[in-house]
Amino acid sequence: MNRSRLATAALVACLTFTANSALAVREVGAARFEDTHAVAGQNLVLNGAGMRVKMIIKVYAVALYLPRKEATTAGVLAQGGPKRIQIVMLRDVPADKLGESLVDGIKANTTESERGALQARIDELEKAMIALGEARKGAMIQLDYLPGTGTRITLSGRPVMRDVPGEDFYRALLKIWLGDKPADGDLRARMLGAD
Repeated sequence: MNRSRLATAALVACLTFTANSALAVREVGAARFEDTHAVAGQNLVLNGAGMRVKMIIKVYAVALYLPRKEATTAGVLAQGGPKRIQIVMLRDVPADKLGESLVDGIKANTTESERGALQARIDELEKAMIALGEARKGAMIQLDYLPGTGTRITLSGRPVMRDVPGEDFYRALLKIWLGDKPADGDLRARMLGAD
């Protein structure tokens, strides 16, 4: 009888551990990021996550999902397949300010010729962000790269604008956080997998 109870307890503990492992999440401030996401029919893994802090104010938490883990910016940019940047707002931010910071991040991390090729799409992004009004605390913004389609941007599951063609546009978005002049150096390290 005792052996039976012991075996049952061991089985329950094993199943509980397995269930908890399957539901693993990374917590960043008040945001929770799952270890995996399916994008365009492919399972992506959490590469890294961190928090954007500006003058001691926690602005948002952000996570990077890739087909396989990568520790360098060059490796991330060279990786094919779908990708996801997931942002969770930690405070209310006027959408035009958020759009402005995205555009500034692109400008800081691209060459003049790259910007020339991207400019019309950057303008569309800025216009779409202004039209949103506000990104409220708790809102989730997803920037997905879908091969053959382009970049899909959603706010709490709702499309922000039409899909933006070109992998070059998504690479420019990635460079906001991972480029030579990132929004935040500590955040770049965390998105590249540093703990």
